[in-house]
Amino acid sequence: MLRFETAGESHGECLVATLTGLPAGVPISIEALDRELWRRQQGYGRGGRMKIETDRARVVSGVRHSKTIGSPIAMIIENRDWKNWTEALPVEGGDEGKKKLVTRPRPGHADLAGAIKYNFSDARYVLERASARETTARVAVGALAKALLGEFGITILSHVIAIGDARLERAASFSELIELSKRNEVLLGCVDPEAEQRMKARVDEAYRTGDTIGGVFEVVAKGAPVGLGSHVTWDSRLDGKLAQAIVSMQAVKGVEVGFAAEGAASFGSKVQDTIHYQREERKFTRGANRAGGLEGGITNGEDIVVRGMLKPISTLRRPLESVDLTTREPALAAYERSDVCVVPAAGVIGEAMVALVLAGAMIEKFGGDSLVEMKRNYEGYLEQVKNY
Repeated sequence: MLRFETAGESHGECLVATLTGLPAGVPISIEALDRELWRRQQGYGRGGRMKIETDRARVVSGVRHSKTIGSPIAMIIENRDWKNWTEALPVEGGDEGKKKLVTRPRPGHADLAGAIKYNFSDARYVLERASARETTARVAVGALAKALLGEFGITILSHVIAIGDARLERAASFSELIELSKRNEVLLGCVDPEAEQRMKARVDEAYRTGDTIGGVFEVVAKGAPVGLGSHVTWDSRLDGKLAQAIVSMQAVKGVEVGFAAEGAASFGSKVQDTIHYQREERKFTRGANRAGGLEGGITNGEDIVVRGMLKPISTLRRPLESVDLTTREPALAAYERSDVCVVPAAGVIGEAMVALVLAGAMIEKFGGDSLVEMKRNYEGYLEQVKNY
């Protein structure tokens, strides 16, 4: 079973990520891992924190001589901003007067619910862990999952299809997503320059008004085989696992597998993907991919398409109405250095989450303590599918 965990606070000394369950022998490139971390930090609308941090992962266990060894992998990502918070967030005691209290909870954030739940007098500790800074660690472990999937010809990429009401009004080809992922300058992660400029105008409006803005990102996985996931139990359905993974991301409030919203407004004859058979290649195909590569919770061999709907983030430079936790009097919500738009970064995080789910499904189906054994099992299954 593939399992990951993250630890660390937004302004703490570091983030820690662990991943257990990868087979031995998977090639790991630290350069590729750090490239994923770099991609997460890009995008028009990011805040001052991205000017401080240059994220690099330090692998401290589970990888030797650039290959996994089958044991748990642990990584550390240092927070450069920690030097500004050592007195405010010490591990031991410390000066109470140097705490940076958060007593005016932000609407839409975990501040108030978390403070009540853990009986904190202020929301600082809630903010520190609920922050999307935690997703840096997710992207690091997602890069390891991508390394495994790459050995089986599975590639996962993302792009932005909406910022506010500015949308990409056409389909994007996978080759466009590849080119997008190679860019060294990232605006808003949209494949269409004209649509991207419309999106930029919406972000500029949010900047001018002290607001924030959300949007929609799409993750596409190409090359997954038929048969990952299962229909037999509710919690083995792969679309359910993917949905949970995406909604677990900070600020994501909705998920769509395939063209769900469009399908809900259509007749069945317009929604279902017709089935065809290519005799020369001896394989089944679909006339379209409105299902997003999943039917009955099982992959069907088409591209897996998942969208995440990201609300505008909760920290506004023009703060909303709130209540002070100490006085219980009306107050404006707290403001901490933050972003205006994070949708491009969310796409990269979404890639990591989809990669972790698919890597787990591959390990569950094909097993193996080593990559060699897993590939042998996989090739045997492909032969079975070919002869079906």
